Amino acid sequence: MAAELSIFTVDAFTAQPFTGNPAAVVLVPGSTDLPDVLQQTIASEMNLSETVYIRTLPDGGDFKTGCRFGIRWFTPTNEVPLCGHATLASAAVLFFCQGNTNPTLTFESASGPLSARRTGSGITLDFPLNPVQPFTRAANIIKEICEPSHVQDVQYSPATKKLVLRLQDNLSRDYLESLSPDTRSLQASDVSGDVKGVIVTLKGTPEAADYDFLSRYFAPWNGIPEDPVTGSAHTVLADYWRGQLGKSSFKARQCSPRGGDLGVAIVGDRVELTGSACVVMRGHLLNVT
Repeated sequence: MAAELSIFTVDAFTAQPFTGNPAAVVLVPGSTDLPDVLQQTIASEMNLSETVYIRTLPDGGDFKTGCRFGIRWFTPTNEVPLCGHATLASAAVLFFCQGNTNPTLTFESASGPLSARRTGSGITLDFPLNPVQPFTRAANIIKEICEPSHVQDVQYSPATKKLVLRLQDNLSRDYLESLSPDTRSLQASDVSGDVKGVIVTLKGTPEAADYDFLSRYFAPWNGIPEDPVTGSAHTVLADYWRGQLGKSSFKARQCSPRGGDLGVAIVGDRVELTGSACVVMRGHLLNVT
């Protein structure tokens, strides 16, 4: 029999609607069979950077009472092992739309258990910290992003396959925001499979004095020309900027056209990401079989 599933659109890492990073959140009761191919088809139909599926677990209660849920994330083209903004969006749906009163929710994922807790008007996510290491095979990628001489450091996160390009400190936020790589050319610049996304980052500048660092994120290898605000990228940036700034707590801005703010704090081998979320649409998926 065809199922009917609740679906929400949530703008994450922002308190203002139609900014931040939108995600589609689908609530899947544990008894509902939703094959992988159908989950990918729905994500392609939603055509957002991420569609996330939240599933109740055996003996774990329902969406209102439970504190543990299964979670999976799909871009329009493929499943990914970790997504920060869609996890924040999921917690917002459970807390604010389903009326879940548990102070902390745990999501069982391909990257291990991830927690989300209420912190005032925001939500704090507990994610694994992803260390970086030097990387020497980025010349072709850099040429598609910017003038190579404008990059002062290149690092790589093996766990996430994210490349980090740090711009020269004398460059401005306006310069970062002006970057406009060609999506197809960027994707074609690396076919090794080692790189799935490029983080371009800049130390906080005089015109962005409220922020420790700024960034943008391009991921055409995952079907995302540019991701507006990327939680998983900040699990990498946290490790990088700790080494550069000698501190473990940051205020960060992702400077996409939609933009968003994150609080970032390293705790041991974990990183806490704090942000707001705004539910902008709710409805139902019909005739899901």
